[in-house]
Amino acid sequence: MTFVLLLAAALDPATVFLNSYCTSCHGEKAQMANRRFDRGPLTPADLLAVSRRVEASTMPPKESPQPTPAERQAFLTAVASQAPAKVALRRMNRREYRNTIGTLLNLNMDQFDPTSRFPRDQQYAHMDNIGDTLITSGYLLEQYLDAADAVIRKALPAQPPPPPKTWIFKDKFEQQKELDGARRKNNLTQYMSLFEHPRTPHYEGAYAPLHAFAEGVPVDGYYEVKVQVEALHRKNPYDPKLFGMDPEAPFRFGVVAGNARAGYLQHEQPLQPLLAEPVDLADGGPHWLAFRVRLDAGYQPRFIFPNGMNNVRNVFSSYARRFPQFLPEGERNVGPGIVLGRIAMMKFAPIPQIRIHQVEIRGPLDQPAIPPSQRVLYGDRPFAPERTREILTNFATKAYRRPATLEEINRLEAIATKRRAAGIPAETALQDALKAVLCSPNFLYISNGETNAYALATRLSYFLWSSPPDEALLKQASTGALLRDAVLKAETRRLLASPKSNAFVEGFLDSWLNLRSLGDMPPDRDAFGAYYWDDLQNAMKTESRMLMRHLLDANKSLHDFLEARYTFVNKPLARLYGIDNAIPSIGGHAFRQVELTDPRRAGLLGHGGILTVSANGIETSPVTRGVWALENIFGTPPAPPPDDVPALDPDVRGAKTVRDLLVKHRESPACMSCHRSIDPPGFALENFDPIGRWRTKYPGGKPIDASGVLPSGETFSDIVGLRQALLQRKADFTRTITQKLLTYACGRKFDAADRPQVEAIAAKVSAQGHGLRDLVELIVQNEAFRQR
Repeated sequence: MTFVLLLAAALDPATVFLNSYCTSCHGEKAQMANRRFDRGPLTPADLLAVSRRVEASTMPPKESPQPTPAERQAFLTAVASQAPAKVALRRMNRREYRNTIGTLLNLNMDQFDPTSRFPRDQQYAHMDNIGDTLITSGYLLEQYLDAADAVIRKALPAQPPPPPKTWIFKDKFEQQKELDGARRKNNLTQYMSLFEHPRTPHYEGAYAPLHAFAEGVPVDGYYEVKVQVEALHRKNPYDPKLFGMDPEAPFRFGVVAGNARAGYLQHEQPLQPLLAEPVDLADGGPHWLAFRVRLDAGYQPRFIFPNGMNNVRNVFSSYARRFPQFLPEGERNVGPGIVLGRIAMMKFAPIPQIRIHQVEIRGPLDQPAIPPSQRVLYGDRPFAPERTREILTNFATKAYRRPATLEEINRLEAIATKRRAAGIPAETALQDALKAVLCSPNFLYISNGETNAYALATRLSYFLWSSPPDEALLKQASTGALLRDAVLKAETRRLLASPKSNAFVEGFLDSWLNLRSLGDMPPDRDAFGAYYWDDLQNAMKTESRMLMRHLLDANKSLHDFLEARYTFVNKPLARLYGIDNAIPSIGGHAFRQVELTDPRRAGLLGHGGILTVSANGIETSPVTRGVWALENIFGTPPAPPPDDVPALDPDVRGAKTVRDLLVKHRESPACMSCHRSIDPPGFALENFDPIGRWRTKYPGGKPIDASGVLPSGETFSDIVGLRQALLQRKADFTRTITQKLLTYACGRKFDAADRPQVEAIAAKVSAQGHGLRDLVELIVQNEAFRQR
């Protein structure tokens, strides 16, 4: 060691600690996990990783010499003292941009996405709002220009709305080529038939579109949609498993948007918002339903059967062979192939279906004289050239979320003046200046280093709403009152009480638990069909969101994320968990709170979404789930594997289970140091299959051993035991969720140097009873958030 390093060691307690307890495994002779701590100051990332493990008593490992509590604290204090001043500069991410445009211009965004060509937001630890990962590339700048053009055109319609019109569709329906041949052969074109739910792979009767209305509605607005429907064969002679349906549940009928320019109308589309909440159908009919829906120009209503059959195509090809008793004698010898089978089955078979006999669309209805988006820009008066500066001042002030400066207004007005001098009409010139507002850093950047009341209002609203501050919050900022603790706390509670704060619940859970990636590795359809026919992906997200919403609203303990003996499920998700008797079939689509008598399902570690997103859709991996648990629950993410560490050792003769494979893998010194932390929580979760169902054996029949030993020495036999071990270290979990929330709130990375602020918040929320809402309020009051 050089003289400089020796001197540093003498002066720096952190270096003393590392040399005393860490360099035997991470020094000149050994570099466990490919890390070396004897060559000078560590990077912030290494410091954070080491401090987390030292604090959790997982480092040094239990078989090594242990520091005293005083030495541990001295190390953590020394690391924290190295904190530099931090300011987060960050732009909006895609979801924030969409929300902001909708709020700013009073536009409905469910069928309008100006970010569709934006590059995907880069993430840090699954978070999509971290300033130094949200790069502003040249390509993105070009997309900002295109998006601004589309937004202003959307906000200022070129023509007034037309008077209401009625379109009627009946007889000679076309639905999709796969079905239309059989429909024409059987003279069944007087109606459309919905067979499948909209999540099937082949879309055979999953959507009922109006091909004769491919152009869609002429303008944005509200329309009345009347549909004559008939519900047939809910009660049928088949095994319910054949179609994956609950025969006790009423058929449900829904309306989604579709656009012929976006792709096949009979298939799923990128933007297809639910236009009307699905309704239960009475058996039989036909009878009329009426919906009031909002449609953008070019869109049309399409009809779906949310709890319809699963993959009817497989049944078409084998129906005559499997169920000849339901066909006339002359039709029982249908040759092989799906086409002939489809013809026979659609004509004679008592299969579950919803028939659509007639559709009427009328609108646009109740159109205002001035569109809301135009009112935002121009007010109640029409445009006039002499109003250019007034309009720009008002809009820039709203878009910048603070009063626009004289210099900023002058620059914007100069754009309009220059365009007019080039022969551009005055209103078009103004619109070019409005687009410039939407391309300004003052609009695009949420945090620019300012620490005034307006900046605080913006930070607060994007934290809790993922959208701009409202008038009430800006009013508190304009007087400076928002800088007072009591006012800031009151505004935090007001924002949390608003339905807009659901954006916080969704955004934070997507970031913390990586629920955003649920479905990226879709489960195998043959092995896990229920995931699709029961729409479990959305149900799983809803379960976790409702839990967090409940904890916030009731200010319940954040430790319920670990130990809640209740959850929120609908009938399909309850069926996955083996508690479907708790929810009746009628109304079973609705979510409700249920008590959990099985301790294995308690808390987040029993949620299907967590167990699915931490699997690969085909099989489970203790490594993948173990890494997920270390990152998000234990708060001690492992280091990335070194480049020269191989995958599981191919010489696995004698290995019989995944546990045996990992035991052999851990025989490598390069692998052992990380896998001793990763594998135990992963083993505890092995009783859950790739979509979260409980199991006791692997598919091949070998029993599952879910036992393990944590690096700190605690042993457990299953998930219940692991959860008990976690509950013995509640303080660690409090710090973990505090740091996750603080990172999300501030939009920047937190490292070991930020530990004092994390510790201070965690200590305060613990003293107040661990309420989740209390934690959010403490984060907002903390200097890291107020001065970021």
